Amino acid sequence: MHENLGEQLTINDMARTAMFSKFHFSRVFQRVTGLSPGRFLSAVRIQEAKRLLVSTSLTVTDISHRVGYSSVGTFSSRFTSSVGLSPTKYRQFKSITPQAPANGDDPAYRRPVTTVRGDISSPLSDQPVFAGLFPDRILEGRPVRYVILRKPGPYVLEDVPQGEWHLMAQSVAPGREDAADHAPGGDEALCIGRHGPITVRPGTHTKVADLHLRPMRSLDPPVLLALRDLLSVDVPQLTH
Repeated sequence: MHENLGEQLTINDMARTAMFSKFHFSRVFQRVTGLSPGRFLSAVRIQEAKRLLVSTSLTVTDISHRVGYSSVGTFSSRFTSSVGLSPTKYRQFKSITPQAPANGDDPAYRRPVTTVRGDISSPLSDQPVFAGLFPDRILEGRPVRYVILRKPGPYVLEDVPQGEWHLMAQSVAPGREDAADHAPGGDEALCIGRHGPITVRPGTHTKVADLHLRPMRSLDPPVLLALRDLLSVDVPQLTH
């Protein structure tokens, strides 16, 4: 994937490379990475687009073609929903805070019913930690709830809506806030953790989910949401 981002790769192409049948390849890939091959490829493309926006003067149109999009409109829409800013604004600001949690008017997020709490440990023992609840097993788009810890330890996410959520967390080593944007895979400076799905049903009051962060590996889905401003917030704990 990393070597052919500009090509129109299909699952058949990837399965042939892996010497598996299409269906067996898809099952194995999802079991190993947590995402389907197509979803993982889309995430890798957006990650590379983030790198190109920061490190080159290529136009947004050129970058969209380099990472495999024939339509710059489709690319911009996908980039914005994953990262939280349009490509142009990301190039200008390079980081964002997550969007505000959805309100009660959004049918995707129903009435809050529970609290998710637990403990987060990390090899980066003195660095801030972002943790949030996401609909899928990838750190992109808008978390339904999130918390920023000054360092690893106990966390609490309150008023969690009904549904199935994946707890996602990351921490970045000092001076490496852009590690997620630039490394194609495998980085000791970026520690991540995933837990879930966490199922919240009517009448649920508390869910306990402990999480251990570990260095990011090449088979982990890329971190797409830009979090550098959040991870430098100098507060004991920030929750939304």
